[in-house]
Amino acid sequence: MHRPVSLQSVETRASWIVATVVLVILTLSFGAPWITIVALKSIAAETAGLRSVPALATSLAWFGFGIGGVVMGYIAEKVGVRWTVIFGAVMIWIGLALSTGGDTWHLYVGQGLFVGFLGIGGMNAPFYVYVSRWFDRRRGSALALISSGSYLAGAVWPAIFERSIAYMGWRHTMLAYGVLEVAVIIPLAAIFLARPPETLHPGGAFEGWRKPATVMGWPPNLVFGLIAFAVIFCCIPMAMPQQHLPAFCSDLGFSPTHGAAMLSVLLGTAFVSRQFWGWVSDRIGGIKTVLTGSALQIVALAAFLSTQDEIGLFTVAAGFGLGFAGIIPAYVLAIRELFPASEASWRIPTFLLCSGGGMAIGGWLAGVLYDHFGFYTPAFVAGVAANAVNLVIIGTLAIRQRYAATRVE
Repeated sequence: MHRPVSLQSVETRASWIVATVVLVILTLSFGAPWITIVALKSIAAETAGLRSVPALATSLAWFGFGIGGVVMGYIAEKVGVRWTVIFGAVMIWIGLALSTGGDTWHLYVGQGLFVGFLGIGGMNAPFYVYVSRWFDRRRGSALALISSGSYLAGAVWPAIFERSIAYMGWRHTMLAYGVLEVAVIIPLAAIFLARPPETLHPGGAFEGWRKPATVMGWPPNLVFGLIAFAVIFCCIPMAMPQQHLPAFCSDLGFSPTHGAAMLSVLLGTAFVSRQFWGWVSDRIGGIKTVLTGSALQIVALAAFLSTQDEIGLFTVAAGFGLGFAGIIPAYVLAIRELFPASEASWRIPTFLLCSGGGMAIGGWLAGVLYDHFGFYTPAFVAGVAANAVNLVIIGTLAIRQRYAATRVE
């Protein structure tokens, strides 16, 4: 006889309400860095035409929330995620205001320290751990949903920011958006972000809190190190189209409106398809989902090298969004599958630090290569090479996982 669902699962209607609120908060918080991306050419015009300056500012935001996730994740374990989110919302507001100061250092500190480290860092990584504790049966789907916040932000905000920047400039856009995100995020956090339920069972590979001697027959930290190394090399190419697509389209003679729309298509496709990838990962596991998504990503990135007409680029952008959409939540699911729940509070933020580092490197590297060569082809070539390294690592882990499963059987 089966036990009642209430005794088997921590999932309830409240779990999905929390996940939906988290999605809204992340959509708002991740909107902040997109202003710099949409305004990349406008900001560069004020810095001797160097696109590497606003590109580095965005990269510092990515790297900042990666490091901040480790620190703020630890704090969230002590004081609760509600308070780190409220604090983070205020920090994003301060960071956007500081970024308008006029000097390069204002932009770097505003984006890297306040928007990234203290702002999004107090939300993104803590949310992965927090939401994973509300779910055990459909954890992959829930993680896919909340991790779509950055893509939903990219689908919704670029077109709005493009119009706002054209009307009142990028500085006033940052100031207005800072007020909006504080006014919405703080009440949502105060009302909905309650303490998660006690987990009856981790829902992963381990039914207790005992540290395993090996993972897939290898030392656990070796496997985790390979995962962390792999995500750097998949996020380098992942960042390039996301951070430079509007500027790339402008270079080809397309209007800023069409460039922003293309970015929205890329990230809108990623948002929709990520829900599909969450369903897939619940059925085939995290490692296999990462491998499939990475293979699709490298094909789409290579297509940017051979497509320059507008219809073709819209198609490639949609294909790129489809490919990379499921990668990051599938990595997180793999970590929860392979390691005990008791280690999630440090493994997931550390992984997301590596992910943010890869995004930072990719966006900055594309800007540097553009400034050196005067066009984006070398950047996309470098992205394809980095993606190939990722495929080798993840392919090795997938083979090892299959071998270990065969030995157990």
